[in-house]
Amino acid sequence: MTPDSSVKANNSKKKGCGGKKKAMLAYGVIQISASVVSAISLAAIALSLCAVKQQSEAFSTCINQSIEQGLEQAQAVRYCNGG
Repeated sequence: MTPDSSVKANNSKKKGCGGKKKAMLAYGVIQISASVVSAISLAAIALSLCAVKQQSEAFSTCINQSIEQGLEQAQAVRYCNGG
């Protein structure tokens, strides 16, 4: 084996791995991007649940105050729904 042939063999091995390295890098970037998107989505869901909790508490307070004022429960619910 001549020195030139061993250099060519090493170069061909390196060229064969180049595509795999790019593919693995792309895969890693995609995985990290997917994790970031998932985290943002979970945060958005959590914030929307906080708004639902506040709305529910306001509705319950409205119903309790309406019942204290003498309305029946069904009438209080209708009143607090805007009807």
